[in-house]
Amino acid sequence: MTQAVTTSASLPALPSKLPAVGTTIFTVMSQLAQAHGALNLSQGFPDFDGPPALLDRVSHYLHHGANQYAPMMGAPALREALAEKIAADYGAVVDPDLEITITSGATEALFCAVQAVVGPGDEVVIFDPAYDSYDPAVVMAGGTPVHLALEAPSFEIDFDALEAVLSSRTRAVVINSPHNPTGTVLSEAALLRLGALAERYGFWILSDEVYEHIIFDGQRHESVLRHPQLAARSFMVSSLGKTYHTTGWKIGYCVAPAALTAEFRKIHQYVTFCTHHPTQLAHADFLREHPEHHRELPAFYEAKRNQLAELLAPSRFHFTPSAGTYFQLIDYRDISDEPDHLLARRLTESIGVATIPVSVFYADPPKDQRLLRLCFCKDEATLKQAAERLCAI
Repeated sequence: MTQAVTTSASLPALPSKLPAVGTTIFTVMSQLAQAHGALNLSQGFPDFDGPPALLDRVSHYLHHGANQYAPMMGAPALREALAEKIAADYGAVVDPDLEITITSGATEALFCAVQAVVGPGDEVVIFDPAYDSYDPAVVMAGGTPVHLALEAPSFEIDFDALEAVLSSRTRAVVINSPHNPTGTVLSEAALLRLGALAERYGFWILSDEVYEHIIFDGQRHESVLRHPQLAARSFMVSSLGKTYHTTGWKIGYCVAPAALTAEFRKIHQYVTFCTHHPTQLAHADFLREHPEHHRELPAFYEAKRNQLAELLAPSRFHFTPSAGTYFQLIDYRDISDEPDHLLARRLTESIGVATIPVSVFYADPPKDQRLLRLCFCKDEATLKQAAERLCAI
């Protein structure tokens, strides 16, 4: 039998839907760290395991018949447990059947939310520096990202600048608090001011709250779910992986009013359809049996933040301790004037510490900014060794 040979001339054209997108910086730096045996303070995942009781429940369900498809919207037990948690944490009553959807990670939830409400001709405001999945999701929906830079060192929203770009074309505004990569936290006043603009201009709010329980110094996380007028026009997205040290399980969820959730699920069912069943059931049990875990998480990570700050105090880096997330920005302007992506690569190769250059979180990076992002969701020995190497620069 003669096999047909396909030549490049016979192939159809392949225009890219994301021509400006390559491999994410998180993959690049983690691969570089592995190649050089570096301490990986770049990608945001813990180097310690989730709670033993949670792992035990996963094992239980793996061996007791929970290995087929979960319901598309998520296991009922987990959606019900999350509704109870939301009521306890934020005083909000949400319908687990009509307003909560379990997704394969928060990134899927963010994508589905954008696809549900954004179309050609729509604009979506994104505050830079921003998590890298927002922009491509908007572009793939046919929308136009409108980037507004948050000014260092406070990285607070400039509401005059925001209002200057709002128009009838504004379909959504994306917020992220606690904020990756800056570690800043949105205040109640700022959130309510955004809500007033949303009502005036008629846009949706996409609230990325994956670090909702990693917030420090006694601050209260201001979820959109605390405020009914905001919740009525918002997608709230969160992550069980961030809260329970199990990022590799990729379990997120989206809370939204019934009408928004209905549109959200139309997208979700054709993206992943459903999420890993045994881990959903395990989380449902753990949420109910161990509510202390997420309540104690701020203190757990605050101790790590403080340890890193103390260890870096003798260094030539400048920094303000993070207010939330497990990320810390460090300013290296007294050490080097090279671009951050070059320094990040050099530090990985020369001293064996992998970081993330903050410029990658911008559509148009500030030219005089000299910032790297460190991840401190690591064990004490890793943080100590990394800090010793950074202090030696």
